[in-house]
Amino acid sequence: MSLHRAVVALLISLVALPAFAQVAGKKALFINSYHEGYAWSDGEETGAKTVLTAAGVKLDFIRMDTKRHQDEAFRKAAGDKAKAQIDATKPDVVLLSDDPAVAYVLVPYFKGSKIPFVFMGVNWECAKYGLPTTNVTGMVEVALVKNLIGTLREYAKGGRIGFLTADSETEHIDGPYYEKSLGIAFTETKYVKTFAEWKDAFVKMQDKVDVLFFGNSAGINDWNDKEGAAFAEANSKVITGGIYDFLMPFVMLGYTKIAEEQGIWAGKTAIDILKGTAPSAIPVTPNKQAKIFINPKLAAKAGVIFKPELVKNSEVAAN
Repeated sequence: MSLHRAVVALLISLVALPAFAQVAGKKALFINSYHEGYAWSDGEETGAKTVLTAAGVKLDFIRMDTKRHQDEAFRKAAGDKAKAQIDATKPDVVLLSDDPAVAYVLVPYFKGSKIPFVFMGVNWECAKYGLPTTNVTGMVEVALVKNLIGTLREYAKGGRIGFLTADSETEHIDGPYYEKSLGIAFTETKYVKTFAEWKDAFVKMQDKVDVLFFGNSAGINDWNDKEGAAFAEANSKVITGGIYDFLMPFVMLGYTKIAEEQGIWAGKTAIDILKGTAPSAIPVTPNKQAKIFINPKLAAKAGVIFKPELVKNSEVAAN
């Protein structure tokens, strides 16, 4: 059984089966900030759907597609569309994944409303949105960047750390939080919009940093997984790492978050609310689970040999 399936099975077991009759037939709406096919929010959806459908809750989805469309007019229109569906269908609980759904649906229209909301994937902290409120609780998303960078430094020839990522709203939020968490300023930081820009920055940063932290490929709209993996293999000279499992073909080490954890927690919390628990009685919590990946084939191209203890506690990424 894979780790993800094991996590799903374990956490679902925490939901009391005899209590399902209390919520069967209730309506839940899941508002995904992004699009179907984006691995992170697909995992959030899977976790929530597994829990809620097992309880007999009727679940509908809205996908706002704001990862591929970042202009303000599009996002506001997507938020307005979601609001209209909430008004028309009157769900018993609404689940929100990631920052745009919170910013464009919950904050302008439903803070303090009678409809309960459960968010997941809000980066780092929720106070920036004036949350939690009486009708809102959730799980904030924190990256295990200290663990990642600490291990990467063990294989680096110097102390210079670079951050390369997509030019997206989420990554511009994350970048300063990474630096704050680490207590440093990145030696080099590059936000890129295109695959060509990523390749150019990737090559140049090999000579400017000793550790390269790859934030995210999502938001680089012409990104190509196969070409990206081949390019990284051909051009890697320094140790590289990331915090998403889908980045492992392009980096050597990953301390990755588990999207299903967030969805399962949100689904279970939604059930608690449907059974009568007030959102205000459920504390906001951070994600806690992690998985370590290594990419020995890519590491070998840069002359990096992982220590036996790390290998023992890691999963080898598929290339």
